[in-house]
Amino acid sequence: MSSIDKPSIAKSGSFALGGKIVRRLGYGAMQLAGPGVFGPPRDRDAAIAVLRHAIEAGVNHIDTSDFYGPHVTNRLIREALAPYPDDLLIVTKVGARRGGDASWLPATSPDELRQAVHDNLRNLGLDVLDVVNLRLWGDNGHAPGEGPVERELSVLAELQRQGLIRHIGLSNATARQIGEGRRICEIVCVQNHYNLVHRSDDALIDELAGEGIAYVPFFPLGGFTPLQSGLLSEVAARLGATPMQVALAWLLKRAPNLLLIPGTSSVAHLRENLEAAKLDLPADALEALGRLAGGTESH
Repeated sequence: MSSIDKPSIAKSGSFALGGKIVRRLGYGAMQLAGPGVFGPPRDRDAAIAVLRHAIEAGVNHIDTSDFYGPHVTNRLIREALAPYPDDLLIVTKVGARRGGDASWLPATSPDELRQAVHDNLRNLGLDVLDVVNLRLWGDNGHAPGEGPVERELSVLAELQRQGLIRHIGLSNATARQIGEGRRICEIVCVQNHYNLVHRSDDALIDELAGEGIAYVPFFPLGGFTPLQSGLLSEVAARLGATPMQVALAWLLKRAPNLLLIPGTSSVAHLRENLEAAKLDLPADALEALGRLAGGTESH
């Protein structure tokens, strides 16, 4: 057992995803790639150490994609962790590619999606992918749009029938798109932008919780612009925690179907993130944090 005891992480609870029971505090591998999620890591040994420490600490849900790098994070995961623990769930994404200038570009044609699945299989060293999220493109590639999903999901559903994918999810999706998707295949998870400040998916989270579908917030700590708030810092100081630990603890409290995948390239930061599972938020802290919705800090 590592310096972070597994029972403390398990305190955050668990949830069913992709045919496995996973701890609600997982790990996102995006930051293991180089600057801008492009190219190799600054410190390869440190990246390997973070992955191994996560598993030793009890993490059994890793989120990745072959367009991180590209190909970088999946190869690091394979090098660090294969042969994989039986209880480890690896979730990946398709639907994007990287330009030579590190740009993020759609890659949603049938041929591109098939190639992406095979790339993920090869670079992770797997015969079948546990969960594949289809990354949708909305407003400039960021905010969700309302385009149809049938063509893309039908490709993944066919690969699922071929035995290359076990389960399918959606990323950057609206409620309407999720409804359309569920008429094509089972949707086991939704991965959208959500955190203490960005709460536009509140109603969707509650609806999915009622259906037993996992919701995996990306940018749980603000993404490339970390959450910054005087009120958040005040609450954290009162609880003897860091602002980011409070932000993660709030998400764990928000709904039982939220699965967190904070990312880092540092073992020390990983430990800090995982310690959030121990943090209990009293009623007055929850009330104060409730005022952060939409970026407001009214008193």
